[in-house]
Formats: sequence, C-alpha cells, structure tokens
Amino acid sequence: MITKSKLIALVLGCILACSTSGVVYALEWGVKEIETEKLAVQFANQVRNGGYGIVTTEELKVWLDKKEPMLIVDTMPLEASYKKNHIPTALQIEFPVEEMSQLDEAKKAALEQLLGPDKNRKIVFYCGFTKCGRSHNAAMWATKLGYANVYRQPGGIKAWMEAGYPIEKEDK
Repeated sequence: MITKSKLIALVLGCILACSTSGVVYALEWGVKEIETEKLAVQFANQVRNGGYGIVTTEELKVWLDKKEPMLIVDTMPLEASYKKNHIPTALQIEFPVEEMSQLDEAKKAALEQLLGPDKNRKIVFYCGFTKCGRSHNAAMWATKLGYANVYRQPGGIKAWMEAGYPIEKEDK
C-alpha cells in the first residue's frame, strides 16, 4: 500500500523528471532553432532588399528537365569550385560573399556581357549553400541593372548534390 507521503514523493519526482528533461530538450532545440532563425531572417532580408525571386533546388531541376529557356549562373570561384562541379549548363562569374554596396565598372561590364541584352530572360544565380551571399550579390546587381526575371537558388551546389542531381565538371 502506497502511503500519502510516498505518493507525493512519487508525483513530485515525476514532475521534476519531466520538467528537467523538458527544459533540457527545449534548450537544445532552441539553440539550433535560433541559428536557423537567424539564417532565415538574413535570407528573407536579402531577397526583399535584392528584389529578385527564389527557386528551390527541386523547382530548378524541373525547369532544367522541361528545358525551359534560362541562364544559370554559378557565382563561386572558377578554379576552387566551378571547375570541380557545377549545375549542368551553368556559366560562371565570381562574386564576393559579403554584400556589395557598389559595383565597379569592370564587374558591371562582365555581368552585363554574361547576362546578355534580353532584360526579360530568366536568370538563376546560385553559389555554394544557403549561408553564402555570392548568389545574393549577383541576383541583386542583375536586378539593379534592369533584368526583370531574376531568381536565386539558395541551397546552391551543396543542395543540388545532396539531392543527387547530375553535375558537370570542367576538364583540367
């Protein structure tokens, strides 16, 4: 027979065990989520300030499979990244990770030459992964230069490869 004091001790013990494990779980979950939240807010701000659209890795693959007319642009370094692996048909122009408040004339000319004269052409920029700001810079500046159908694929080559989609490599 359980006495009243043993029952109270048992109930309090259960409450303590549940509340402690809940706090530990909440703290562990919250730490990870706060980092995800920071990344999500940073990304949302970049898209809003950049004035371009977004396309998921899966959507981009569908566009490629349907052979939709578009230009795909890899914004990673040529030797260190693009030549090692890139999304099929992608062309390359390197942009910095940190947001660019100015675009020098040489980079502007190179970007306009790569993108071509059709300001309504569908253009998709990508870089390495979601935290990378290279694709943001390129998409933002393409939009500022008057290109109207600009997208950013945020997961970059990392998401593309994780999805198991085909890549191209440049012969060295």
